[in-house]
Amino acid sequence: MTLPLLFGPYGRNAIEVIDRLPDAGANAVWFHGFDAGAFEACAQAGIAPCVEFKTFRADFAEYPELIPIGVDGQPIRYGRLVQGVCLSQQWFLDETEEHLASGLQSYQPVGIWLDYLTYAGWFEEPQPDLQESCFCAACVRDFCEATGIDATTPAAILATAQAEWTRHKCVRVARFARHYAEMIRAQLPGCVVGAYMCPWIPTEFDGALPRIFAQDYDLLAPAIDVFTPLIYAEKSGRDAAWGREVLEQAAGFVPAERKVQLILDVLDFPASLQAVADSPVPSWGIQLFAGAPVFAGAEQSAMFAGAVEKMRQRLEAG
Repeated sequence: MTLPLLFGPYGRNAIEVIDRLPDAGANAVWFHGFDAGAFEACAQAGIAPCVEFKTFRADFAEYPELIPIGVDGQPIRYGRLVQGVCLSQQWFLDETEEHLASGLQSYQPVGIWLDYLTYAGWFEEPQPDLQESCFCAACVRDFCEATGIDATTPAAILATAQAEWTRHKCVRVARFARHYAEMIRAQLPGCVVGAYMCPWIPTEFDGALPRIFAQDYDLLAPAIDVFTPLIYAEKSGRDAAWGREVLEQAAGFVPAERKVQLILDVLDFPASLQAVADSPVPSWGIQLFAGAPVFAGAEQSAMFAGAVEKMRQRLEAG
């Protein structure tokens, strides 16, 4: 399948400026869920509709049974923002799958990006609170049965089988990714399957990408066409060159047959976009989180268009 090059804003409010997108070099909009109004607006404007599909995220205040269990046997600490749920809660998994199946039957997005496809935590901050999870009895039992390791407490698992525990979590997440991708491709064979990713390289924060968030590029690659690291520089305490740095390092951990398309935060505009546009390793398209305001004015729209043209030229040059 030839993957389209998609450039544009993320967020439903982009519908308000959708007629201005083509002149700014944008040809796509990403929005949450299977939003009928967003699909209709995209169809009228000739813009590619792309869905952000929520997988493992929920309101813990409403559903406390979904809170993963930490090393101390208690529910993990969490703040205003958190992702990842206990993957032994079958009712939640069934509900997620039903939402995906229903959307696939009703709509035809150009792409679907799987979001929150991780274990628990939050990485959009300079000093993230990284906690090992999920140690409920059902998840520990699943680990022991899958690996043949007889270690039934969090302390025993982390002391004697840390590598196996990490691998098990990564395999578990990748299995869900593969299942969702199979559902998408069976219903919509030409649909791009993307995944929003923790933006760290695999060795950062003591290997937290696989160890905490259970995201392994090699294991996910059979399911995912386009990987999208969330490059939110200001929120994460990084500088504007971060996206370019990730692109230049990606060959070391992203399988060669897969594409990397960054999502940048409008808070970092235009510096982060300009840095990415100047990267010798181009991004396969671009998303701009909360980017609608950029397309409301001529000057910022021109900046976006110029960056898109640079990226297209680099990609065409090979």
